Amino acid sequence: MKGFRVGCVLLASMASAGPVLAQERPPVCAAPVALTGDLAAWASPGDRTAATDVAGLAAATLAIGEAARVKLLPTPAVRYPLRPEKPGGSVSFGGLVRLHVTAPGTYRIALGSGAWIDLVAGGKAVGSTAHGHGPDCSGIRKMVDFPLTPGDYTLQIAANGADAITVLAVKLP
Repeated sequence: MKGFRVGCVLLASMASAGPVLAQERPPVCAAPVALTGDLAAWASPGDRTAATDVAGLAAATLAIGEAARVKLLPTPAVRYPLRPEKPGGSVSFGGLVRLHVTAPGTYRIALGSGAWIDLVAGGKAVGSTAHGHGPDCSGIRKMVDFPLTPGDYTLQIAANGADAITVLAVKLP
């Protein structure tokens, strides 16, 4: 009888874990979905190389509305203006990208992986207002929204598992 009760408890716990496990699995995609509107640029990224420090940001600029496949560097080679909250280890990749904002508003940074990002201006991190996932089967894994005013910002990318990441910055309506 004791074995029967243990089996019932095990089955019940597995059944209750089912929906949680199902939510964590990415959807099975037959083909990528075509994005429209502000995210349409995701489909045709240009190439960029991330800067290793703030002195190299001019060559690592990403225009608002433009997607780029950004070549990253081993984390130990990057000198972040602010220590990332999640810097990653010596085998992770990161880098710096400059964003130039001309109009105030909420801006969304879309990423092709779960890398950690910080947006820095005036030596301080800009607080995010929302976090989410991209549309299913789009290739966008993570989206983070920031309230921005005109000026230059440093996008710090940290703790990426690969040496490249697709990034898109858009102004929300």
